[in-house]
Amino acid sequence: MQIERIEELKQTVAQLLDEAALQGASAAEAGLSIDDGLSVNARLGVVETIEHHCSQGLGITVYFGQRKGAASTSDLSPESIKETVSAACSIARYTSEDAYAGLPDADLLATEFPDLDLYHPWALSPDEAIALAIECEDAARSYHADISNSEGASVSTNKGISVFGNSLGFLQARISTRHSLSCSVLAQRGDDMQRDYWYTVARRAEGLEMARDVGIKAAERTLSRLGGRSLSPRQCPVLFCAELSGSLLNSFVGAISGGALYRKSSFLLDSLGKQIFPEFIHIHEQPHLIGALGSASFDSEGVATRHRDLVRDGILQDYVLGTYSAKKLGFKSTGNAGGVRNLTLTPSAGDFESMLQLLGTGLLVTELMGQGVKMVTGDYSRGAAGFWVENGVIAYPVEEITIAGNLKEMFRNIVAVGSDVDYRGNVRAGSILIEQLSIAGNH
Repeated sequence: MQIERIEELKQTVAQLLDEAALQGASAAEAGLSIDDGLSVNARLGVVETIEHHCSQGLGITVYFGQRKGAASTSDLSPESIKETVSAACSIARYTSEDAYAGLPDADLLATEFPDLDLYHPWALSPDEAIALAIECEDAARSYHADISNSEGASVSTNKGISVFGNSLGFLQARISTRHSLSCSVLAQRGDDMQRDYWYTVARRAEGLEMARDVGIKAAERTLSRLGGRSLSPRQCPVLFCAELSGSLLNSFVGAISGGALYRKSSFLLDSLGKQIFPEFIHIHEQPHLIGALGSASFDSEGVATRHRDLVRDGILQDYVLGTYSAKKLGFKSTGNAGGVRNLTLTPSAGDFESMLQLLGTGLLVTELMGQGVKMVTGDYSRGAAGFWVENGVIAYPVEEITIAGNLKEMFRNIVAVGSDVDYRGNVRAGSILIEQLSIAGNH
């Protein structure tokens, strides 16, 4: 894939929009994406898979007044473009009118497109990828005699181009890369068997952790889980490690997103301007961070993204809206079609060791299982594993437990946010300490 194709791909999207107008659409929006990459999986020192992947696709949404139709294809030929537009138009002519269907307001579309430094191709050959995967897994398998088996190590590199345009005159492209390395191993001591993993991801290959370090971290995490116990029922402080903080923040974002709000299926309904977190909590979007995994200058509808506070001083400042949900609610799009970007929770405390000291005696959660979150009520109940902590020191691993509470109360009862931020995704947050949750086990 060559970035020189950008202008060619823009012309393809422009043809889609022109064809939609020729077929009678009053408005249209279209997108095209091309991705290609390499992924390698190795297990027990042997290559399991080598995959070169290349995919392309385009989609068009047309409007006949307030009636909407959409179609997509992977064929970029002129004949296919006409057929795809025709299919979308046929659908639109037979759908019911929706008063909220349509394009974004023209004044909300992005007009500035800074270089966010998201494109760094990795000239990685299959042989080099195999060597990295095997080096990573070997480091894990040789770390300790109790490492008994492996689920393998994987290396992947991907680069993509996407183009989006609409009949309001918006037509822009963005290019990006994403590289990753991961490893998962098993440990056994007597009848006790555990597994865990570690991974690294970055826009630049140079930003990845060393293959050996990833393997060792996977081994250390797996070994630390041996000898896990359950717990008797209790209520205690709970510390969510940084890798899990994103799950709490994603529940928060889901509750303030347009779809949940206009369907009245959110436990944070009518919470705008209200205190929902302690005063020290600051949650904000940073969509223009250089090189970050969630950065973008416009959303999936072409609306400009911007730095903004979702929560300031613990008070909900804004919702997360795309065009349709914004119109349904009587607001304007917040530039969140496709989700939030680089959602950031500002730390209020120190590193992980400091957070353990703040926890004192309680539960450190390092793994969550199941989908036990009821968005309508905020009731929260999930399987968990982690460690019991006494006087700020990890005492022993814990497994086969359930943690339960209500997200409204959990948000209000956050005690501290650590500076041990996990940067490997679209949510940038450290560990989160909650004052008290209910714990159930089979002890």
